[in-house]
Amino acid sequence: MELNKTNSGNRIHIGFFGRVNSGKSSLINAFADRDISIVSSKEGTTTDPVYKSMEIKSLGPCLLMDTPGIIDNTELAEKRLKRTEDVILKTDIAVIVISDTKTKDEKNLIKSFKDTPIIVVINKIDILNDSEIKKIKDDFKNYSIVEVSALKKLGLDLFLEELLKFKPEREEKLFDGMVKEKDLVLLVIPQDIAAPKNRLILPQVQSIRELLDKNSIVTMVKLEELSDVLLLLNKNPDLIVADSSVFLEVYEKKPKDVKLTSFSILFAKLKGDIGEYVSSASAIKNLKEDSKILIAECCTHAPAEEDIGRMKIPNMIRKKFGENIKVDVSSGAVFPDNISDYDLIIQCGGCMLNSKNIKNRIKIAKEKSIPITNYGIAIAYFKGILDKIDF
Repeated sequence: MELNKTNSGNRIHIGFFGRVNSGKSSLINAFADRDISIVSSKEGTTTDPVYKSMEIKSLGPCLLMDTPGIIDNTELAEKRLKRTEDVILKTDIAVIVISDTKTKDEKNLIKSFKDTPIIVVINKIDILNDSEIKKIKDDFKNYSIVEVSALKKLGLDLFLEELLKFKPEREEKLFDGMVKEKDLVLLVIPQDIAAPKNRLILPQVQSIRELLDKNSIVTMVKLEELSDVLLLLNKNPDLIVADSSVFLEVYEKKPKDVKLTSFSILFAKLKGDIGEYVSSASAIKNLKEDSKILIAECCTHAPAEEDIGRMKIPNMIRKKFGENIKVDVSSGAVFPDNISDYDLIIQCGGCMLNSKNIKNRIKIAKEKSIPITNYGIAIAYFKGILDKIDF
């Protein structure tokens, strides 16, 4: 990720949905004023979701998501529909693009969004007649409706006006309720083999930036120098933020009255459901040697020898419950199809995914009655210090 770019997990995700050839790709291209998606009259041209980052006035950083058509008569129809369903799970604002009066499929599609804000866009008004436009508007009278022609670039200003109505009232922050101006915050950042060469990882960078914006005092240290730094400081830190992998080591070295949390827990609180994560951690005590655990990474990366999700947490599990306990690892924004097979899901902080996606992952797990917790919460539980951690 470029340092001057906003990570996609912190962008408002705007999904464009509709039947094939409704003009989804053309609308995105016209709105962004550039060719992002391939446009063609041939059915099924958009085979995979296409993503484009852009800034949209008061909405701020956004991610436009072009999806395959919901009705597709090509051989890959089923796979394309699955990709579209995956995009629905992370959509903050849904744009339903309609270009004719056959609206049954769009009505069914809208049911998938539940609490997601929806804008209905009637496209191709340059060729639709008044009665056809009225029919579509009557079918979706309970939703915000915009009339556009992507081809002629008509109505795009009205579309923008509707989008801006969904500006978040307030952007939530990692350190809300935990840090105030002039507080001293100490970040403990291990530099083991899993640490990326010559750079910090996203949770660390985002934490530093937010603390600076709050006018807090930020100090960074490796675990090995933590005791030395605490002696050098003329006051105790107000908060220590550690990598979850060194939770216990930091807890044992920190002053008794100093609050402690982790990067993973901060992101879990920001994007997920910290209450669900904490309550689900109690399911760990019910695991048996024949239990199955899913380690669910929210992004893809090259695994390292000391990888927290692929090595450290599985080793903790096997040490407590036996070498034969089944621990699988999945990566990416979407759960594997077989999550019903698992007794517990442990997922990372989700720094690369948006809050909507993380919360939908939690919702899916709860609907299947599968406990779901988080790296930091699980490690604190294994180390016996979960009740000592701040969040």
